[in-house]
Amino acid sequence: MIVLSVFIVLITVIFVFFIIKTIEVNKGREIANEKYARTKVEKFIDKSFVKRLSIMPLIDSESINDSLETENGVSYLISTEDKQILLDLGFNRAKKHPSPLLKNMGVLGKSFENINCLVFSHAHLDHLGGMNEQKTKSFSISQSKVETPKIPVYSPVKIRPSKFNPQLDEINVSEKPSVIEPGIYTIGNIPRHLFIMGYVEEQALALRLEGKGIVLIVGCGHQTIQKIIERTKQLFDDNIYAIFGGLHFPILKKGNVNFMSVIQYIVGSDYAPWAGLGEKDVFEAIESIKAENVSFVGLSPHDSSTWSINEFKKAFGNKYIDIMVGKEIHM
Repeated sequence: MIVLSVFIVLITVIFVFFIIKTIEVNKGREIANEKYARTKVEKFIDKSFVKRLSIMPLIDSESINDSLETENGVSYLISTEDKQILLDLGFNRAKKHPSPLLKNMGVLGKSFENINCLVFSHAHLDHLGGMNEQKTKSFSISQSKVETPKIPVYSPVKIRPSKFNPQLDEINVSEKPSVIEPGIYTIGNIPRHLFIMGYVEEQALALRLEGKGIVLIVGCGHQTIQKIIERTKQLFDDNIYAIFGGLHFPILKKGNVNFMSVIQYIVGSDYAPWAGLGEKDVFEAIESIKAENVSFVGLSPHDSSTWSINEFKKAFGNKYIDIMVGKEIHM
């Protein structure tokens, strides 16, 4: 009888929790959509471009070999002819030092000495360097002191460096579309209210590649690819040449379900899980990208399922490029 009573109480608490969160996400979705609709942006006057571009995944959930660590997080090193930009710092779930990011940088011969700025797509744990970092609105390269040059940091929201990297205190809150370096831009914040995770502002990077068009590099794609494309077309006259990064499609299919994919699925949209992400969302995203006649596409496996990635591969054929730690993508 006592066990049954405890079970009933537990089920009731869970039920009430999900009801509260469903009401919250429905209201939050309305607020985020209204804010996005009210946001007015103008085309960039700047017409600078980069001549060369490569993207080196330093953190993601798949790698080219066992010497490189993988995790459900993101960090990409973006290199042009004269600049290097680091997008996000990964997860470091085990709170290690050196972090998976630092280890992989060492294996790949990369150094913070050559990085010109640090950009965050959004303030979630798998991009800031850990759970504590998300809770405290901070970021960490690793869980011990790391020497780096004093480089600028661009974030969609207010954050601060942790005690391990206090020198990275030049924080630029890049809420609006802006120029980071000549030919390198943030498209500005696009809001969304996720189930359980709550309100999030996310930005994506856009690079104007000479003679090719705009290359979009996305952290998680919480904004939805449709809004990312819409915002990009509001800012640039150029065509969209390529799209790489996370688009958050952890669609649950047989043989493709694990603990992390279930968690990603639950918090992956602005609807309750029972009305959330599905195959339709993937196919609609594919059609939105196809409409832009892009030359290359790559979907991060850190927040998208094998099924979703395979659908992208089928849809884009030889235009599709796998995103794997250690695999440098040259444009």
